[in-house]
Amino acid sequence: MTHTYEELKHKPLAELREIAAGMTHEAVQGYTQLNKDHLLVAMCTALGIEMHAHKEIKGIDKAATKARIKEWQKKRDEALAARDRKALKAAMDQIHQLKRKMRKAMVKSPVQAPA
Repeated sequence: MTHTYEELKHKPLAELREIAAGMTHEAVQGYTQLNKDHLLVAMCTALGIEMHAHKEIKGIDKAATKARIKEWQKKRDEALAARDRKALKAAMDQIHQLKRKMRKAMVKSPVQAPA
């Protein structure tokens, strides 16, 4: 039976220990002495499950957006050096808008458990 990190995270410690009892991997040795956080890490290692959700950006060109952010960051640095408040505000606003656009385009991709 395959498990996901999210599924394991929401199980009580007693159930996690029952699942760990059936494993022979060295990462879960001494499972009765581990607390839930450490047991989750050990079980994910033993099962080959990643412990974070992957996110991907859909609908926009990520590389082009990051390039534009870098350009605006250079303009921001120049405005700081010149002490130009209007240019600084414009640059900061553009950076904020571009980063927000990227965050809105992020989609959580399903994590595939190894077979």
